[in-house]
Amino acid sequence: MISKESIETAYCFLHQKERVYRYSTMEWQRDDIEYAIASYVDSMPDELYDLLADGRRDYLLDHKRFGEDMADAVDQLERMLG
Repeated sequence: MISKESIETAYCFLHQKERVYRYSTMEWQRDDIEYAIASYVDSMPDELYDLLADGRRDYLLDHKRFGEDMADAVDQLERMLG
């Protein structure tokens, strides 16, 4: 079972990082955010990550899809909290 607290924590962290990432024009800042999210994914409860990833092993970890994955994760988490 995924706790509401873990959903809230993930939402707050990912929402904040996604907003900065979306509007940032500095590649180093965007790279730092990708690194921070990859580190967070390592500590995220497995059940929550598996639910968000829907079977994708590289969810939130693939540079080419990172922005899209971040927006998707925030959207999913927002719906879970709604």
